[in-house]
Amino acid sequence: KRSEQSPGQGELFDEAESVVFEAKVSNEADSVTEQADAPKRNKPKRKPLPKDLPRKVVELDLSEAEKVCECCQGVLHRIGEDRSERLEFIPAKMTVIETIRPKYGCRHCEQNEVKVSIKQAPQTPSLIPKGIATASLLSQVVTSKYQFALPLYRQEALFKQLGIELSRQTLSSWVLKSADALAPLYQRLKAIMMEQPALHADETPLNVVKEDRDKCYMWVYCSGTDGPGTPHPMYKAPLRPVVLYEFQKTRQAEHPKHFLNGYSGYLQVDGYAGYEQTKTQLVGCWAHARRKFMDIEKSLGKNKGKTGTHTVALNWIQKLYAIESRAAQYETAEEAFAYRREHAIPVLNDFKNWLEKTVQHKPPTD
Repeated sequence: KRSEQSPGQGELFDEAESVVFEAKVSNEADSVTEQADAPKRNKPKRKPLPKDLPRKVVELDLSEAEKVCECCQGVLHRIGEDRSERLEFIPAKMTVIETIRPKYGCRHCEQNEVKVSIKQAPQTPSLIPKGIATASLLSQVVTSKYQFALPLYRQEALFKQLGIELSRQTLSSWVLKSADALAPLYQRLKAIMMEQPALHADETPLNVVKEDRDKCYMWVYCSGTDGPGTPHPMYKAPLRPVVLYEFQKTRQAEHPKHFLNGYSGYLQVDGYAGYEQTKTQLVGCWAHARRKFMDIEKSLGKNKGKTGTHTVALNWIQKLYAIESRAAQYETAEEAFAYRREHAIPVLNDFKNWLEKTVQHKPPTD
């Protein structure tokens, strides 16, 4: 999202101070509000720590000599206890798995035969044969890079702090080989995605180091869900969204056409004409439609708060958003669909009629 910008380098150093300052200002504002007899706001409460986390119980008890009453010297008995929880962080550690495979031969064959057969347990399967990386280490490298945006050169430095020399070239090779090993899983996820009635697609520019063009593109395709309570017919469990990425050097329409070859369901996209070459049933996106009216809102600048036809359009769309929020609370996709049909269609019809009347009073644009 456009609003999800990474902080500047300077902000990385004063982030803690800034957060504490903002909290202090917020608390002072709450105090002033309470003094003005305004309704008291609920302050955030600390969430309990997950029950499934490993726990180390430390009991701080009195010594036997201290379990004596200071008044009458009688023996004290336990009347209760206080409990508190703190989180402990155990830094990552590297472990070497040394595999020993004994070899066995036949002494009789050694003395009497020309050929001696040797038996040995097979090697443990590995994503990278003869490599030192286990599946857990490869998972850590790939997840750190793509899920948490930690570049390989920084991972190289982190491993070095643990006393392990892993160059960026080695890490890069592991990432590529992991991609090859996960290719069958990618194809299986794509097959599941192509079975869904509706998909979403979008493309975004991507800068690639040492590439012969200014920008390349990362195309993303994803499915929706059947609803939180609807089991998938094959897996007997709710279907989680499938999200797949495809890197391409251009924005040409041949890329979605090739990726979605054989798919004829609904495809929700923005207004890019390249998707029209697919054999899907294209549907629009309310977020993109709403953005045009929001551009008018932002262009007013100092005249913020000024209402107009764009305000009416935003209110119509807001009604649709509210209906969708209530539909998402239903247990099954069928119930949510029925709620949308009952409430969204009348709003859409009224909105369409308003748009057709309003556009007649607006000058044409290029």
